[in-house]
Amino acid sequence: MRDDAVDTPRDREVVEHHLVHAGRVWDLVSDTVRLDDGDVVREYVDHPGAVAVLALDEQDRVLLLSQYRHPVRHVLWEPPAGLLDVAGEDPVTAAARELAEEADLVAGRWWHLLDYFSSPGGSSERISLYLARDLTPVPEADRYERGEEEADMVATWLDLDDAVAGVLAGRLHCPTTVAGVLAVVAARSAGWSGLVEVAPR
Repeated sequence: MRDDAVDTPRDREVVEHHLVHAGRVWDLVSDTVRLDDGDVVREYVDHPGAVAVLALDEQDRVLLLSQYRHPVRHVLWEPPAGLLDVAGEDPVTAAARELAEEADLVAGRWWHLLDYFSSPGGSSERISLYLARDLTPVPEADRYERGEEEADMVATWLDLDDAVAGVLAGRLHCPTTVAGVLAVVAARSAGWSGLVEVAPR
């Protein structure tokens, strides 16, 4: 790999910033940005960020949940995931919360897999992906009551190799599924040696 092939943060001067639409979950904003050859206007979704969890059991099966996504008019198979919308909550703790709320599971061990920008040309959303193992069920009395689109989610455990085949064959389209499944199989191929273990607070 080239030493200079690294994404680098860079701030450009924002000459003007406008709220175009205040949404229920995220906002649409407009920035006038000063570039080297002049000012440009960029409209984008101002997003709080999100987390996703690749829960892997002892048989190397990954947990996926079905969820209807209206903008693309599809029911997608996705890992447990959610917004960073709790003040002061760090990402791995948010991931543990989402795993419990969406899948009724607690993980004994956690690793950071990767971060990515879901649509950098039109959204500020950054997603942090985690690998969760040593899974146990949340006690019945402590389970989260799911509502709205989460109420109809169906869970399935898919063999990791079958999940990879589904991604490569174009049967699985959710970006967190695509990135997460490929990251987990790459980590497994490397003997799990490159992962950083983390812990929810």
